[in-house]
Amino acid sequence: MWIAILVVVVLIVLWAIISYNGLVTKKMKVKNAWGQIDVQLQRRFDLIPNLVNCVKGYMEHETSVLEKVTELRTAWSKAGTVSEKAKLDNELSGALKTIMAVSENYPDLKASQNFSELQEELRNTENKISYSRQFYNDSVTMYNTALMVFPTNIIASLFHFTSEDKLYTVEDENARKNVKVEF
Repeated sequence: MWIAILVVVVLIVLWAIISYNGLVTKKMKVKNAWGQIDVQLQRRFDLIPNLVNCVKGYMEHETSVLEKVTELRTAWSKAGTVSEKAKLDNELSGALKTIMAVSENYPDLKASQNFSELQEELRNTENKISYSRQFYNDSVTMYNTALMVFPTNIIASLFHFTSEDKLYTVEDENARKNVKVEF
């Protein structure tokens, strides 16, 4: 009988250790996923000054767009929370789409090899950002789900695990629409 009790206690302890380690692993995946978004956003921000300098001479009429991009880039670097950075990132994505759409009206700019290379780099970076956002949301969802399901929720509450921030979403309805450029 003591052996059965000992086996049950050992199994409970093993389950608790495995559950705790699983929660820690999921929490670290969330942090890593946000770090990947941060890396890709930083890459985008490193490309932006080059893009702005490249198009400045061509796009004299659209200086407000270029100023907005620079403004958003500065604000993003000062943002502290995931929500703040997500909001600014969405605004910046819209502004960059506007630059790319407006560039269609400048044949010399479109023909510039420098601009083409920057545009391709930004396109690749946007794809990586999109993937990173999806990975972050998946990681947050898996972690938050693990915090709520029984019996892992017992370990989560015992060790004071808390749910992660909101998912990375588009809060501005305008960001969901295609960019419309009119002159």
